[in-house]
Order: sequence, then C-alpha cells, then structure tokens
Amino acid sequence: MIAFKQRLAEGRTLLGLWQALANNYTADISARAGFDWLLFDGEHSPNTPQTLLGQLQAVCAHLVEPIARVPSGDPVWIKQYLDIGFTTLLVPMVDTAEQAAAVVAACRYPPAGIRGVASATARATGFGLDRSYLGEVAERITVIVQIESREALANVAAIAAIDGIDALFIGPADLAASLGHLGNPGHEDVQEAIAIAKAVIDAANKPAGIFALSPDDARNRIAEGFRFISIGTDIGVLLTGARNLVSSVRQ
Repeated sequence: MIAFKQRLAEGRTLLGLWQALANNYTADISARAGFDWLLFDGEHSPNTPQTLLGQLQAVCAHLVEPIARVPSGDPVWIKQYLDIGFTTLLVPMVDTAEQAAAVVAACRYPPAGIRGVASATARATGFGLDRSYLGEVAERITVIVQIESREALANVAAIAAIDGIDALFIGPADLAASLGHLGNPGHEDVQEAIAIAKAVIDAANKPAGIFALSPDDARNRIAEGFRFISIGTDIGVLLTGARNLVSSVRQ
C-alpha cells in the first residue's frame, strides 16, 4: 500500500471512521465497509499498544489505511506505535512549531531524529526481514498533527511549515472548548476559526483534515476542499443503529 501522504496528494477526499471500541472484531467489520481510512484512538479510548496491535492485524488484509492517534506527542508512545506497524500517526494537541518539530524527530531515526532502533524485534520491519525499512522509513510514514486550541490557531502557519509534517487535522470539539464554546463546535466563532485555519493550511500546500459533525457537515467539508474527513465513529454507528432498531419495532 502506498503511503497515506501520497494518497492525500492524489486529490480525492478520503473518508474515515473513528475506532473507539478497542475491539478486533469491530475493526475488521469497519475495514470491510468501504472507508478509505480508520482511526484507532489511543488518546480517548481504552486502548493499549497490545490492543492496537490486534486491531492493526485484523485490518491489514483490507484496502484501508490504519491511522493511530497516539495519547500524546511523547516520543515513547510514538516509538511503540511505529514499531508495532502503524505508518500513519495522528498526534493530538500540537500547539507550536517546536512541538511539531519534536513529533517529526520522534518519527525519524538518528541522525535526522531520535527514534530508537529495534529493527530485529519490531513488527514494522517484518522482525528484521524487511531490509529496506530503515532507509525508507521517512517516505513510508505519514505524520499528521491536530490543530485544536487557540494557541495552535495562532501558530498554524508555523506548524504547517515544519518539514516532515505531512498533514494537519482540525479537531472541532477541543477547538470549541478552547475558544470558550464547550460542547458547541457549530458556534459561528468556531466555524470562523476553522475556515481561517483551513486557508492557512492550504497556503502552506499541506492537506487539511477534519472531524465532521454530521453527514451534511461532511458534504460541506468536501465542497470546501478538505482532503480527509472523519464521518463518524464506530460507537456512533452502533448506538444509532441499535436505537433505530428498537424504535422501529417498539409500539
């Protein structure tokens, strides 16, 4: 499979589903549904590197990009997620260019970065059988950072300018909270901030992504030129389907 950053460069909007159930079976089901990518959440879901490994193995036979959201930009988390085989990472709460540069360094081997080398024991290298991995890792890995605070908005141009940041993803929920509109990502102030951030990211010639609030919002974001969009969550699909089933039968 080609690197996710190359797929983003092709121009077609890529649609994804957030994976929060931390379960191999639901990951396998979601991978068969036609999404372009699945986001496996290590920040707000009950995941560990071991549970994420199982989900990654469950979807690897399907034509879907597995993206992992690390709990934070801590190099230890980044190293573990890359070693188990994720090639696309989403890093939350990146507020400054310095933080963005540190994230890139955590994804690169020395001398370009600080990632520890475990080539013989890491799944990413085929447990040492993939001799090309160490030399090609910079081309294979896609690094995405989240813009989700007032500070990040002020620094989005500098963040986008960092070499090795391949894409930027806007998180409306946390952005709303940071702007004083907790629980109301549809507020006009939040929507204006999203539009400004999107224009800055476009000017940097980097792909912009976003978490859509509804199908209508997703369609609007496609029209606005967002390159990758989360259009729901596995929990939301299950909950909505279950409630609709009950209401369709209950008198």
